[in-house]
Amino acid sequence: MKPIVLAATIVTTMGATGPCDIYSHAGTPCVAAHSMARALYSSYDGPLYSVYRSSDKQTKDIGVLSAGGFADASAQDEFCAGSRTSCTVVRIYDQSPKGNHLNIAGGGSGGKSPDKGVNAERAPLSIGGHKVYAAAFEGGMGYRNNNPQGTAVGDEPETMYMVLDGKVYNSKCCFDYGNAERDSKDDGPGTMEAIYFGTESGGALGRHWHGAGKGPWIMADMENGLVPGATMIDNNNPTIQGVQLLTAMVKGNADKFALKRGDAQSGDLKTIYEGARPALYRNMKKQGAIILGIGGDNSKGGVGVFFEGVMTSGYSTDAADQAVHANIVAAGYALPKYELVV
Repeated sequence: MKPIVLAATIVTTMGATGPCDIYSHAGTPCVAAHSMARALYSSYDGPLYSVYRSSDKQTKDIGVLSAGGFADASAQDEFCAGSRTSCTVVRIYDQSPKGNHLNIAGGGSGGKSPDKGVNAERAPLSIGGHKVYAAAFEGGMGYRNNNPQGTAVGDEPETMYMVLDGKVYNSKCCFDYGNAERDSKDDGPGTMEAIYFGTESGGALGRHWHGAGKGPWIMADMENGLVPGATMIDNNNPTIQGVQLLTAMVKGNADKFALKRGDAQSGDLKTIYEGARPALYRNMKKQGAIILGIGGDNSKGGVGVFFEGVMTSGYSTDAADQAVHANIVAAGYALPKYELVV
């Protein structure tokens, strides 16, 4: 495979480099790096996630097969074996030096009771020829860190992506990954900046905001609005069709934001929108908490499947984004064989 040239640095898409190595080389280091499937740094050899076994109330960290490698699914299978037990993911570790781990979310103004963790065995698939598991959110499930280190606040710049299942979604709030409120409450427009995927069309002032067609769409959840582009209804934001493994990206800067998408198995990353924010979101008030599978106020009706995702410090270059997407494609995610009813 040919190397990708990124500024003055040559980085390969396989083997010695992970997405967070690429972003670091480009000057926008990861401040959060979460994955069920693989290491996101070439040197990472710690745990990816932790599972809880119901039969004896024990937990086990699931790590990688080798530094920079894939999840050790056999360790999970051995730990969770048996018809009288079940296993739940109780933590998804942050691989970045910031230690921004995601634990099962507590209650919030939009969902007052604590969330549930995902079934650790619900969504098997393979990557690079190795069996791994994804995190399948089926409603009432979510993870959060309300005291992170290094994430963007106010109008500070950031980039985030997640790899997800493009065929598993619904119209409820909210299957998100990204920046949210630290108090688990709806603190008003601009207090969030997260990736949303699905067919919900909530927006401020009681109006519907969405992309073209019937959806699903990649949008930016900025609180009180799922923003598809420059306007409340942006027909340049396409319905996602025929893509099961999807790279979804949201980027935010003081004067603009961007949405990008790509097939996580082939091709390039494509820009859906890059430009000014709608007027309601010109002055961002991001708080920096990290959410997965839920809205900023713990609204927890959304469904989806998460494989990996990162958040950076700084607004990344297009070249870095393309190199990261190429790395995802080269990692070798295979089409999943699980069946989820949504």
